[in-house]
Amino acid sequence: MIITKTPFRMSFFGGGTDMEHFFREYGGAVLSSTFDKYCYVTVRHLPRFFDYSTELSYSKTERVTEIDAIEHPAIRNAMKMLDMHEIRLTYEADLPARSGLGTSSSFAVGMLNAFYALNGKYADKKKLADEAIYLERVLCREDGGWQDQIAASYGGMNRINFNTDGTYDVIPVIIHPGRKQQLNENLMMFFTGFTRFSSDVQRINKQGYSEKINQLRQMYALVDRAQRILEDEETDLDEFGRLLDETWRLKRQTGKAISTNSIDNLYEKGMAAGALGGKLLGAGGGGFLVFYVRPEFQKSVMQAMEDLLYIPFEFENSGTRVIHYTPESYVPREDK
Repeated sequence: MIITKTPFRMSFFGGGTDMEHFFREYGGAVLSSTFDKYCYVTVRHLPRFFDYSTELSYSKTERVTEIDAIEHPAIRNAMKMLDMHEIRLTYEADLPARSGLGTSSSFAVGMLNAFYALNGKYADKKKLADEAIYLERVLCREDGGWQDQIAASYGGMNRINFNTDGTYDVIPVIIHPGRKQQLNENLMMFFTGFTRFSSDVQRINKQGYSEKINQLRQMYALVDRAQRILEDEETDLDEFGRLLDETWRLKRQTGKAISTNSIDNLYEKGMAAGALGGKLLGAGGGGFLVFYVRPEFQKSVMQAMEDLLYIPFEFENSGTRVIHYTPESYVPREDK
């Protein structure tokens, strides 16, 4: 039996510039961090006592005898890609799916990690990120960028550069531990209650793409500014919060599915209560709002968001990992 633990991520700056059609022409970068909310994937070989050969448990339960009969596209394609057979897979998570935190990509990374471990093989973080990108963007044909898979695999607070030749670089943000803790304490996250498929939002937002190039290039430039703020101890950390507001107002111009009237009203309520900035996490359309709030205004912001669920969190640095490993002997069925 294998159990993997894979973190979710929050993206602060550069979201949208990780789309391949953008960064292959202009380059791209994101600044993001993983935090201590996780998805767990448990995998083992299914004993041969049943009239089905594969059992999957996520938001629904599937029991099938043929891989092609699996409804979940990521599981079906991953099992084909890594030649997996006769498994029982269970997915659990600390936060809901379709909520803007890269949950589907964290699942893809954690599942691939578990499959390799079940086969007695080690896959490094780059291999897992690369194969999760291939799984979701090529095999499953889902619209979206590359940052989620990379963040979930590597973990930590990083600048991820996307290069015009189709490669990427993961660069840890060098920030003093005390300053990083202050940033953590000044961020407040709330669940809006709205969920959606990121790929659906991305598909809608691709319409009129050429008109959004200028905004995306400005958002790309903000990554440099945000990194300097974090790494320069002489700079007031509050500038990070103000820059979040700037990037959110730019992001709202990049697609009609990014925000809604309800999201806009919630955001403005948070700002009026004392937040210096914030943004909706993920592709847009719902999920989690994060605000940068100085300690003296956090009670006021909490009151303004009283109808939403507050989610305390801590940054994490580990990325995906195997937390339980019990090797199994497995002999494939002979072809009949």
